[in-house]
Amino acid sequence: MFALPEAWVWDFWTADDGEQYHLFFLYASRALKDPIARHRRAAIGHAVSSDLVTWTRVEDALVHGDGPAFDELATWTGSVIRHPDGTWYLFYTGTRLVDGKNVQSVGYATSPDLFDWTKQGQVAEADGRWYERLADEGWHDEAFRDPCVLADPDGDGWHMLVTARGRTGPADDRGVVGHYWSPDLRAWEGRPPLSEVGQGFGQLEVMHTAVVDGQPFLVFSCLGEDLSAAHRATGTGGGTWAAKGDSVLGPWDLAGAQLLADRRLYVGRLVPLRGRDEWVFMAFAHEDADGRFVGGVIDPRPVSLVDGRLVIGTPTVP
Repeated sequence: MFALPEAWVWDFWTADDGEQYHLFFLYASRALKDPIARHRRAAIGHAVSSDLVTWTRVEDALVHGDGPAFDELATWTGSVIRHPDGTWYLFYTGTRLVDGKNVQSVGYATSPDLFDWTKQGQVAEADGRWYERLADEGWHDEAFRDPCVLADPDGDGWHMLVTARGRTGPADDRGVVGHYWSPDLRAWEGRPPLSEVGQGFGQLEVMHTAVVDGQPFLVFSCLGEDLSAAHRATGTGGGTWAAKGDSVLGPWDLAGAQLLADRRLYVGRLVPLRGRDEWVFMAFAHEDADGRFVGGVIDPRPVSLVDGRLVIGTPTVP
């Protein structure tokens, strides 16, 4: 497990440079005492590994900006992708307070080597034509975060999938897959969501796509308290979910999503193994048996597709 004695570690994402795996993670000092307070003090740390098990911490990737700035409060979850010219792009969530409420938007930084990052500024915010804004008063914050950037399967630019909320329907059932498009990873335009409201989720956190044995999946996270009332009535406490899709751009069967891991683990990710047509599951330790926050990224666990469902095995070293 990757953990820090002096800090809580939670949301994370990975990159592979062909020789090392890179772990980018949110962390905040335990001196805050209350783990809820970590969200307003988050920075993006960085560690490297040859096997996804033994990690060496290196210099942090990013910290919050000096105000006024879209990331003046904290830097939250994102993703890393490499441009054909060799430049690495780290897309991340920036947060700021407006009238005491958290407003989220997306910015990016670039690096030649995954170690030395330079911020390039904000590139996307919730487009009010399709996505709920703070003024709509449907949610406790302006949810627009956790960018997942992927290349178009047909070579038509790049797509960004974002945790967002639609503008219609019951307030607890507006979670959608936000969608933005770019020709070059630098300039982004808002597009309608890739899913509809009313699928049972108030928000779809930290989503990403994976193709396992030819089957595309959208993997995302949502705790029980952020499910719709009807979904909560089933008794699930939520956790990490996986929805089948026709492609990595959907459509996905969100209403029929499989609960991949319960709330003891959160922000579960399917991580591809280098040089092997295999995936492993990683997540952060979210709650102990008494419901207390834990923190720290677990060791990888093998993933297989059995009768159309993802199955997570016991931990092994890749």
